[in-house]
Amino acid sequence: MPDLDTGWPYDADQHDPLTKLRIAVVGHAWPRWNYIVAFDTGRLDEELTRPTDQEAAMIVSFLEEYIGHWYNETWKDKLRQRPFDIDGGANGVTFRKWGDNDWGYRRRTWTMGPTYVPTHPRTRSIEKSPGPLTLLQVMDRIHTMVDEVSPHWLEWKATHPEIFGEAPDDHT
Repeated sequence: MPDLDTGWPYDADQHDPLTKLRIAVVGHAWPRWNYIVAFDTGRLDEELTRPTDQEAAMIVSFLEEYIGHWYNETWKDKLRQRPFDIDGGANGVTFRKWGDNDWGYRRRTWTMGPTYVPTHPRTRSIEKSPGPLTLLQVMDRIHTMVDEVSPHWLEWKATHPEIFGEAPDDHT
């Protein structure tokens, strides 16, 4: 998607509405740039499933939490200089929406295993993949170490009920 005519160097869609929200919209699981957050629209031959406005707000909040947790003000200023938050040292997340309340994710550093977790709905029974999972369940999994959801993520969600709703006790 780089556009030599306009000087747009990114492999994310310059004109996608999510771009205004700093969400890099890519058409594959392996973006060339080190986006902290990206959304994979899938191949051209697949039916595209887009985030709802509420889900887009959740992704934006996820990004805000990540930046607030890991970056100081100097780095935040550097991130703001581009249309997306890009950091080669970050283990960025690419989200994929398979269908209504059916999300997957991948980490930039993954080199083995399935491309997304949960995997594509057609392969879940073969690969013994969980799913379907809502976007919130996927975000909880991203913030889980062993069997515990990160306290800073739980606190973030609790202080943003307008985005995430009332936090349930079950973090599956």
